[in-house]
Amino acid sequence: MLTRSEVAGRSRKAALGRPLGPGGAPQGVVLLLPAGEALGVRRSTWRAGAALLPLARGLVRAGGEDGLAAHVVRYRMRGWNGEDADPVQDALWAVDEVVRRHGDVPVALVGVDMGGRAALRAAGHSAVVCAVALAPWLPAGAVGEEPVKQLGGRRVLIVHGTDDAYVGPEVSYRLAERVKKGNRDVCRFEVHSDGHALAQHRGEVTALAADFVVGCLFERDFSRPVTDALAAPPPLGLRMPLAAGFGGR
Repeated sequence: MLTRSEVAGRSRKAALGRPLGPGGAPQGVVLLLPAGEALGVRRSTWRAGAALLPLARGLVRAGGEDGLAAHVVRYRMRGWNGEDADPVQDALWAVDEVVRRHGDVPVALVGVDMGGRAALRAAGHSAVVCAVALAPWLPAGAVGEEPVKQLGGRRVLIVHGTDDAYVGPEVSYRLAERVKKGNRDVCRFEVHSDGHALAQHRGEVTALAADFVVGCLFERDFSRPVTDALAAPPPLGLRMPLAAGFGGR
């Protein structure tokens, strides 16, 4: 039986943050999925979403001329909550909402921590063309059971800091290996000396995500490192170092 808090959580609705980007009808939309907790039925705070606003603005700067709009998703609840995988349901709702508002536009999912796992899970939606998972949260023992078939036909980028003490980088590497077996369009970058928040190389991570998202949504050429990572067989394409200064002018 559900507790009163769980009933309240299930009755809430997810929400889209205000759109960022040029006015008019967007030609592509990126949905940003925040971090969260393993368990938690309390309402997700706007603070969690606000942490993704700099990344959202960076993506819009890169793709604004192409008509890229960005929304940060606010979850109904803070937690993944086991088999319920609540952020995945919220991400799928958000994609449906984008389609309802804007019609047949390509959608990219970009998630951090728990949101990274949700982005990969929700990428099977027919409107989604790519998924970006930044330091994705995943219990180490669950890698072998994590679904990956939904990523077929999607382009996938995973980024992880080599000094991540919260979610070891080998977790996302093993997941990327599984995805790569059924999908060639997968790459993974390692950010040397950075931790879970990827704070030391935030500019490079934003530039990498923007390069990938704009390339996927609008069929633009990727940068040489992304092109090489997508083409390289494991382990090279799944352990590609993110160069200091990537994206700099």
